[in-house]
Amino acid sequence: MVMRSKFIRGSLIFALAFSVIMPAVAHHSFAMFDFDKTISCPATVKEFRWTNPHVTLLIEAAPNSGDAPETWSLELTSPGNLTRLGWTHSSFKPGDRIDIQFNPLRDGKHGGAFRQAKIQATGQVLASSVRDANDSPNLK
Repeated sequence: MVMRSKFIRGSLIFALAFSVIMPAVAHHSFAMFDFDKTISCPATVKEFRWTNPHVTLLIEAAPNSGDAPETWSLELTSPGNLTRLGWTHSSFKPGDRIDIQFNPLRDGKHGGAFRQAKIQATGQVLASSVRDANDSPNLK
């Protein structure tokens, strides 16, 4: 009985320590994004995924004039951080025409870190930076 009690107590201590340490270990680096480059272009919203740990915006865009539009995946910060900035799960809807700015992936694949978008129909500007949100104590 004493051995079982020690095992349970040790397991609880381990679980508590793991739950405190794990979020810091699980968060990835933003080194994959080239924050020295910004791509700006018109785009059409394909999908807006309001999910943890990061919201994702899928767009159809042709950043280079004359290219055919292709799907790009843009990473944002968490739903909680975006909510504190006034965003909702319906801030973007499929078919929305937007003027987008983002930092591309360093490897040249079709993805990047969202910076801001202007919804063409309303003129509303939505801005967020994954790097700034990660560094801000107010947005955690």
